Amino acid sequence: MLNHAHVIGLGKSGIAAARLLVQDGWQVVLSDRNPNPPLDADQRHALAAAGITLKLGHSFAPGDAANLVVVSPGVPWDLPALVAAREEGREIIGEAELAWRALKDRPWVGITGTNGKTTTTALTAAIFQAADLHAPACGNIGYAACELALNPQVPDWVIGELSSYQIEAATTLAPRIGLWTTFTPDHLARHKTLENYFHIKAQLLHRAELQVLNGDDPFLREHAPTHFPQAHWTSIHGRDAIAPLTPYAYIEGDWVMVANRPIVQASTLAMGGDHNRQNLLMAVAAACLADLDPKVIAAGVAQFPGVPHRLETVLTWRGIPFINDSKATNYDAAEVGLRSVPAPAILIAGGEIKAGDDRAWMAQIQQRAAKVLLIGSAAPAFAQRLRDEGYEAYEMVETMDRAVERSTAIALELGAQAVLLSPACASFDQYPNFEVRGDHFRHLCQTYLAAD
Repeated sequence: MLNHAHVIGLGKSGIAAARLLVQDGWQVVLSDRNPNPPLDADQRHALAAAGITLKLGHSFAPGDAANLVVVSPGVPWDLPALVAAREEGREIIGEAELAWRALKDRPWVGITGTNGKTTTTALTAAIFQAADLHAPACGNIGYAACELALNPQVPDWVIGELSSYQIEAATTLAPRIGLWTTFTPDHLARHKTLENYFHIKAQLLHRAELQVLNGDDPFLREHAPTHFPQAHWTSIHGRDAIAPLTPYAYIEGDWVMVANRPIVQASTLAMGGDHNRQNLLMAVAAACLADLDPKVIAAGVAQFPGVPHRLETVLTWRGIPFINDSKATNYDAAEVGLRSVPAPAILIAGGEIKAGDDRAWMAQIQQRAAKVLLIGSAAPAFAQRLRDEGYEAYEMVETMDRAVERSTAIALELGAQAVLLSPACASFDQYPNFEVRGDHFRHLCQTYLAAD
């Protein structure tokens, strides 16, 4: 089985991993249990021409010939077939780990957290790029990490958004700078306990040379200091708010201060909300730890347009902004989203339900939502929760098409100041991922409302 590799998952990361392995001399099988993935004839031909054996409608089994197995992020790490393969002595790694092995001579910024990591990653990459560095975002956004290793232009820095799924399958990935944005319950169906979820996230920071943590996050503030005694802490509430932790980046007045030095005015960032001010602190802290010039940092912040699918205003119809927050895939992110838009709002919520504490989200709905339009498989459960909370202003509309149509019918009547897609759910009941869900919402808005 010498130099036989099996890559599980025919997404962007799986294809990149397979191509990188072939480049390094491996014989590669790329499999997906979906017999009809979104793969056109040209893509199939390109994979075959590269020498990659494609197996569709195939579930990996220990009997498959491979001494290295690479899993895409969506593949459960404790899949029985993977457990059995480990017991047989096979090496099982994730796509991010494979990329690290190819690019570990490059400095990485590794960014994790329950919420905020996408905006922080995109903003960090924008700041580094403003310094004329080749510093692409990868991981959960931008490129698959292995795509960077395939690119002839070697990156100056790798700016990686790393989920818990990727971290648990990347046991040696050690960034120069590790950022931890927030921590709240999420992915418990996969990770089982909050303690295990925390431990997985913490692994990335333990391996980082320098650590930056959000001092305004209650869980991190309470539980992380003993794990990271040398960490750099941030707060939007000023230097004294971080005490007795080590203050590094904080906001005083309108200024982002880093180690007592003014770097950039917080109002320069084109994205509103306290959560984005905290994301700004994390990104600026990383840039300062990388010794970037403060003027360049300020320019990068000023040029940053925001992130698709995260409080993205797709259009304004009769004075009412329609806002795409499809990336809000849990209650905490959805609570932040609803708190960040003008009220009263029409909220579109639902999808594939997740475990978690929805009380803060429910409180925001009662305070700020004129109507809740429920879509997807979570709709009946959400309707019951709203009734339990004494909130009756909801409708079961089932689909995104119906939600957009209905929102325009009632927005003016209810005096809505915004229409917000902020699902508080995964997308997999109706869409392949949150990006496709958000793109569909944007398309519907632009199709039905732009000409009105």
